[in-house]
Amino acid sequence: MNPSRSATARAHPNIAFIKYWGNADDHLRLPANPSLSMNLDGLYTETTVTWRDDLDTDQLTLNGQSDTGAACRRVSAHLDALRERLGIRGFATVQSANNFPMGTGIASSAASFAALTLAATSAAGLTLSERELSTLARLGSGSAARSIPGGYVEWHVGQTHEESFAESIAQPEYWALVDVIAVVSGQHKKVGSQEGHRTAATSDLQAARVTGAAGRLATCKAAILERNFATFAEVVEHDSNLMHAVMMTSRPPLFYWLPATLAIMEQVRQWRQDGLSVCYTLDAGPNVHCICVKQDAEQVRQGLAALSGVQEVRVAGVGGPAQRVNN
Repeated sequence: MNPSRSATARAHPNIAFIKYWGNADDHLRLPANPSLSMNLDGLYTETTVTWRDDLDTDQLTLNGQSDTGAACRRVSAHLDALRERLGIRGFATVQSANNFPMGTGIASSAASFAALTLAATSAAGLTLSERELSTLARLGSGSAARSIPGGYVEWHVGQTHEESFAESIAQPEYWALVDVIAVVSGQHKKVGSQEGHRTAATSDLQAARVTGAAGRLATCKAAILERNFATFAEVVEHDSNLMHAVMMTSRPPLFYWLPATLAIMEQVRQWRQDGLSVCYTLDAGPNVHCICVKQDAEQVRQGLAALSGVQEVRVAGVGGPAQRVNN
């Protein structure tokens, strides 16, 4: 086996401050609105791709277990897109593992498809720009576009495949924010984000959410660049609430919150009134991302750990870009 036919990559999940929900083009995963996120240091997916000439189908090993179901089909579909666009020949063995729960609102698909894209293209001997990798990762999972660059990342809408890419607006060390994640459920959600994106437009609220997204992003981006936590907190919580309002009013409705979810959100707002620099945001799941300044992170962690319904607390700083791993 030619060593250049195998490569390993690692990518971080990301937490969106201005949310991606709904597509303007489902096939290309062109988003209905721009979004803004930060990568999560310490949490990652590591994926090894080996292109082979002796296979008649792609093979997936996920977290140590052979997978021939929906996950394998989704991985193979993404490899099909890479084969078609980049002229790669052959099928691949894919070994992928996460060090955090999948399908619970911690952006496992973002990390997974970012790592898969970098590993697959590297194994094929290709050296692509960050922008190209971002557009390709988007085809597997929209938010994976944001896990290719490092730090604080903006994802542009675009009208074509090439125009919809993500790029860093600030590196990890620019502002020492911390995501203290309150895990209230490790169960895989019954309705995944892919399905949710397709039904977003059935909500009467989606058009208004999309219309205001660019303005909220500008406010959030300025707050990050100015390190203005008060403004940041207000727009981040508002944007998260808007996305979940769309979910709850879609047809059929999506209810990701659990009782503990709502209790944590209320507690975070109280902590902020009491002087802590902390705010909440949620992805498509019940777990609550409590974003805070570094000096308040330990107090937030202890406070969350003491709350009823919190099964685990994870702490992540600002993460870097997707990277090759020597193997």
